Amino acid sequence: MRHGRAGYRLGRTTAHRASTLRNLAAGVFEHGQIVTTIPRAKAVRPFIEKIITLAKRGDLAARRLVIAKMGGDRMGFEWLYLSKGAEEKETEAVSKLREYRAQFFELPASSEIERNRYGELRKSPKLVKHIFDRIGPKFADRAGGYTRIVKLGRHRIGDAGELCVIQLVGNEEGAEIGGRVSTRRKSADRRTVYYAELRQKKASEAASAAASAAAATAVTPETPPADSSSAPPAEG
Repeated sequence: MRHGRAGYRLGRTTAHRASTLRNLAAGVFEHGQIVTTIPRAKAVRPFIEKIITLAKRGDLAARRLVIAKMGGDRMGFEWLYLSKGAEEKETEAVSKLREYRAQFFELPASSEIERNRYGELRKSPKLVKHIFDRIGPKFADRAGGYTRIVKLGRHRIGDAGELCVIQLVGNEEGAEIGGRVSTRRKSADRRTVYYAELRQKKASEAASAAASAAAATAVTPETPPADSSSAPPAEG
């Protein structure tokens, strides 16, 4: 029995679970959204919310708490790196990623990311600084609810885990994420079409009834009034 064992275990030890949540949260803070399974998304959601709440405070104590929660002040945005002789295909790929993720928050320049001659990351913006400088101020006027979970309606190959997207709020405009229309939306669309057809049918019936009445009035001759001068004289 799991008496007094609240929260998601995720089938991992304490250290493994903490590392998993830190990596998932780092992915959300770096990309704005990630695709994962529903149990993982529900487990990491309060972890992300607490970090953003601390980032809204913005003081030194909050920064130290966030560093402790994230397991250190790690570097991020490695995917923005562009070499000096980058090909056009690589540049276009990074531009597409930047264009989409810029809808969530401001991104650093590619010139801030550097690698050494062995391909190892040498210089990159710190993730905690990004959280406090860009993500925290974005939600300054919001009292909680900084993330949302959207089910994708498909399952992972292998263990058939149901997939979803966990993302920062504020990017509600745009294409639908799930790729499939929900059952409620289908029912609402059918209901809208049915009532539109019903209104059109009633309007056409009313128009035909009015046209029939007008035609009947035009065909039927009016009875002329009786003329007293042409009436025969009355017998005495």
